[in-house]
Amino acid sequence: MDTAIMILAAGNSSRLGRPKQLLAFKNKPLLQVVSDAALQTAFRPVTIVLGAYKNDIAKQINGTLNYVINDHWQEGMGSSIAAGLAATLKLSPGIQQVIIAVSDQAFISQEIFEQLYQQQQMSAKGIVASKYLETAGTPVLFSKKYFADLLALKGDSGAKSILKTYPKDIETISFEKGEMDIDTEEDYKKLIERS
Repeated sequence: MDTAIMILAAGNSSRLGRPKQLLAFKNKPLLQVVSDAALQTAFRPVTIVLGAYKNDIAKQINGTLNYVINDHWQEGMGSSIAAGLAATLKLSPGIQQVIIAVSDQAFISQEIFEQLYQQQQMSAKGIVASKYLETAGTPVLFSKKYFADLLALKGDSGAKSILKTYPKDIETISFEKGEMDIDTEEDYKKLIERS
């Protein structure tokens, strides 16, 4: 398969006060919910980017997953994307596209990952994003022509900046429950109630 998945799990969950990557959802840590969905696809490698809480989280990661530590995670999401893609390309230099996911979208599924790929194949667009709440966001697929842009990301400017720069090369899929991410205890309570 020429497509890789990268899961961003480096943040320090500052508004939550504990690692959201390890919050329990359906008897699993959230990060495992996301990585299990990734592993159900044929896409490889699956790489997790760690930063804050790296030791606690690394203990939870099963052996079929690769992970990379972003020592500059405090700089923001851009640095984690760049570190994750660099590590992914070392593992698999021939990949033609990468799907970037985050560790707190509890309703992610194998189907969502596969739809991103199928939509890219049908539309031949360079970027396929997930659509929810009138926005386009993660998980998002980038074809190889955007790898240089992704590797150049720095600081807190995540991949959204690339979406804004190339609006004509974007296709979307619907992922209504993608809006459910966890930033606060309140969000976590809502998630548990909804499931």
